Amino acid sequence: MQHKVMIVDDAAMMRLYIASFVKSLPDFKVVAQAANGQEALDKLADGTEVDLILLDIEMPVMDGLEFLRHAKLKTQAKVCMLSSVVVSGSPHAAKARELGADGVVAKPSGTVSHDLQEKTGDELASTMRAVMAA
Repeated sequence: MQHKVMIVDDAAMMRLYIASFVKSLPDFKVVAQAANGQEALDKLADGTEVDLILLDIEMPVMDGLEFLRHAKLKTQAKVCMLSSVVVSGSPHAAKARELGADGVVAKPSGTVSHDLQEKTGDELASTMRAVMAA
């Protein structure tokens, strides 16, 4: 069975890198993408079914933390933060967990991390699987 994933990140190149990574995992598939939290909420409201949301924090229109405040009312999907500002122990990581994030993984090289798969791939894949197993 493949888990359905929505990628929410304002950087188009980052969405491509994340999608490419997710496609390399046999147990996950990308079913939706959004450039900000509001777009993601709209897709959920339109009936897009997802099991896991990979969510950035810093985005225009609606950021990831604001999205989290609304998401749990709209979906049963698990949420894994994937952001350059959620390094372990950071205030952003703590706030994301407080608002209901199921997992937190830091992007390895800033906002657009072209080296996501090489540097963080194992951690991201294991976090995604752990979140879905919980």
